[in-house]
Amino acid sequence: MKIDETKERILNVAANIFSKFGFHKTTVDEIARAAHKAKGSVYYHFESKEDLFQKVVDKEFQTLRTELIEAIDNGNNAKEKLVNYITVRMKTLNELINFHDAIKNNYLNYLDFIGDIRQRYDNEETILIKSILTGGVNNNEFDINSVEITAPAILTALKGLEIPFFIEDKYNELGSRLNELVSILVRGIEKR
Repeated sequence: MKIDETKERILNVAANIFSKFGFHKTTVDEIARAAHKAKGSVYYHFESKEDLFQKVVDKEFQTLRTELIEAIDNGNNAKEKLVNYITVRMKTLNELINFHDAIKNNYLNYLDFIGDIRQRYDNEETILIKSILTGGVNNNEFDINSVEITAPAILTALKGLEIPFFIEDKYNELGSRLNELVSILVRGIEKR
């Protein structure tokens, strides 16, 4: 197995184990055993368990980012782009267990990179939302006083949904509520 393939295998196995047992209960020994690699091989590719977890979360972040950009690109107008963005965001976050654990769990705050990941994630999302809103304003679809204020406000509202959706594990039960919220949000900024 090539070096890159070994690293990717370890990363994928680690993602699976972290998602089942969490950061604290997972050991490098378990990851090495599950990947059918020596513990030294894990440390050859990753400095520490924290480094490995960060790489897992970074990989999931890139997956989320790719899904969001694709969702935006699939919209024919700003309204569709915003609806797609919100729907895909919530669906994808539900699937990315490690990433979501990293952004929601306070017990991981002692790891410096968690704060960095949260900040980078928030900045990326704000930029994506601003681009949708700016397009909507420029195309006369949205009536927004300040994109600079509205974009972070939308992000804050979406983050508020994360508690009932993910922490209480009710994503499947709350889909219709999400659709109604998206509808209300879009109606509130649509140009009349």
